[in-house]
Amino acid sequence: MANESLTRKTAGELVALVKSREITPVEILDAHLAVIARINPKLNAIVTLAAEPAREAALKAGDAIIRGEETGPLHGLPVGIKDVTPTAGIRTTYGSPLYKEHVPAEDAEAVRRLKAAGAIVLAKTNTPEFAAGANTVNPVFGATRNPWNPELSPAGSSGGSAVAVATGMLPIAQGTDFGCSIRMPAAFCGIVGIRPTPGLTPNYPMPLAWDPGQVHGPLTRTAEDAARVLDALVGFSRISPISVAPPWKSALAEVVASQDARGLRIAYVSDLAGIGVDNEIDAICRKTAMSLKDAGASVEEIGFDISEGREPYQAWRGLWMVGQQYANLDHLEEFGPNLQGNVKAGLKVTPLDFAKAEQARARLFLRFRDFFDRFDLLLTPASPVKQYPVTQNFPTEINGKKLANYTDWIAGSFLITLMSLPAGSVPAGKTSEGLPVGLQVVGARFEEPRILSIAKLIQAMHPVGLPPV
Repeated sequence: MANESLTRKTAGELVALVKSREITPVEILDAHLAVIARINPKLNAIVTLAAEPAREAALKAGDAIIRGEETGPLHGLPVGIKDVTPTAGIRTTYGSPLYKEHVPAEDAEAVRRLKAAGAIVLAKTNTPEFAAGANTVNPVFGATRNPWNPELSPAGSSGGSAVAVATGMLPIAQGTDFGCSIRMPAAFCGIVGIRPTPGLTPNYPMPLAWDPGQVHGPLTRTAEDAARVLDALVGFSRISPISVAPPWKSALAEVVASQDARGLRIAYVSDLAGIGVDNEIDAICRKTAMSLKDAGASVEEIGFDISEGREPYQAWRGLWMVGQQYANLDHLEEFGPNLQGNVKAGLKVTPLDFAKAEQARARLFLRFRDFFDRFDLLLTPASPVKQYPVTQNFPTEINGKKLANYTDWIAGSFLITLMSLPAGSVPAGKTSEGLPVGLQVVGARFEEPRILSIAKLIQAMHPVGLPPV
């Protein structure tokens, strides 16, 4: 029987064990396949398994170690790729009946980079149709369930990746984030996820090549592992017209070296978006933020309301959805309700709506410029609500107050997207029901190492453990 204890080790530990020849990539693969076989039928996180190609790659990875070849920072690690990200020779459905048998000929640039760092693509992970939704369910594969309570949602749209990592089906996974799609599943599943600064992780291939909205990022169980995967993903690429190189050499090196929060100025904001927040979530996040004083930071709770950006985001999101689905508009009536509603809303956005939205967006960015003159990091609840039933499409109210639309509950995340800022989610504690609570950590552009360094500290100070499955 495969040694399932390997699936509880960090990515860093596994890479070190492979490089020291204490274990082989095939042993790692078999251990994760055993967990997938045992747990995935209950949770439906993985929708396509590429076990045979992964085994061939694992054997080659083992041979490279024996030959003493130079190896990458993810050498021998199985990785899950979100099912909206193309993988050469491996089915990629976008969670849509229109593409249920689609097999790309080319890897996305993010996948190519993960492979170049030594990762082995083992699985495609579930997503709502074309990632349009904050609950991971689609008509091709059905719903993904939360590992802390299978009756609840893991959120979305990278829910499959988050569940697979949280349960040890995979050590690392890739996701994409436009509204909250890495951060919210990380929060709901008790793991770490980070949305990098736009341009750091190339989006190719994507219909909107100049888009700063959707980014690729890691989902992992620890902040150090997130930094390790991030290092593999980032870097200048001529295949992306908005590509930039990071101003830091290695996020992992900076996170490993970081020991405390001395000198950091941190602001805690309960409700960025003016939509309210569950009282218990707010209390847990505030307490965790304030505890960083013990690590040497100065922490202050402030009011910082950027709800003015909610309407501009809807206009921007609408145009984005139309651009993304331009080639599929003849099939609009075949889309599921979430995707169809998004595209139809986008078709109503006028040039004046967009101009008004961009003016508001610029004003808000200047407010953030002033904010980062005073503070190094912004901490706020990653989700304003607790995990909701998997049968529910989205939360409809907060503290008894009805929400205006199906995306309003993620406003605390999507307003950060609107500003092109990097942000991570880290577990901050657990509710009275024993469910993880995520804390969103927001930094200035290109401050990913600082975000993950604080996430590492928070994990050390407030461990939440692993889900019961």
